[in-house]
Amino acid sequence: MTRKPLQAALMATPDETEAQFYEALQQGDLDRLMAVWADDDDVACVHPGGPRLIGEHAVRAGFEALCAAGGVPVRLAQARRVVVGNCAIHHVVEEVRITAAEGTQTGWVIATNAYVKTPQGWRMMLHHASPGTTRALQDVSDEPSTLH
Repeated sequence: MTRKPLQAALMATPDETEAQFYEALQQGDLDRLMAVWADDDDVACVHPGGPRLIGEHAVRAGFEALCAAGGVPVRLAQARRVVVGNCAIHHVVEEVRITAAEGTQTGWVIATNAYVKTPQGWRMMLHHASPGTTRALQDVSDEPSTLH
C-alpha cells in the first residue's frame, strides 16, 4: 500500500490513531481515513452485517460506500484498551446518530480495532464491527479472582 503519510506525531499512540480514524469517518474524509491503516496486504475490515474485506482496495471500497452520502455521525461511547508490545486491541461501543423524518435515531455498534506499531507510528490492522443494542453499554465480565 502506498499513501500520503500523515504527520507521525498525530499517530504516536494507538489512541491517537483511533481518534484520527473516527474523525476521518465523521468527516467522510476517505484519504485521511485510509492513512491510518497499516501498509500490509492483510488489513481487514468487517462492517455490521457485511462481508470480510481484506486488503487496501477492498477496505477502501467498503468505506467509500459507507461514506458515499458524507460523514458517518459516529462517536465512541465506551472503550476498553489492551496494549501488549507492538500490538493494541481496542474493543469499543460506537454510538451512531441518524437524523430521519421521524427525528434522531440512535444506533449502537460493537467494534474491535486492532493496531500495530510500525516505523511510521501506530496503524490500524483490523476494524470489525457488529450491530449492537443499548445492552452493549453494559459490560458482562467475570468477577475478580483475587481480593485486594
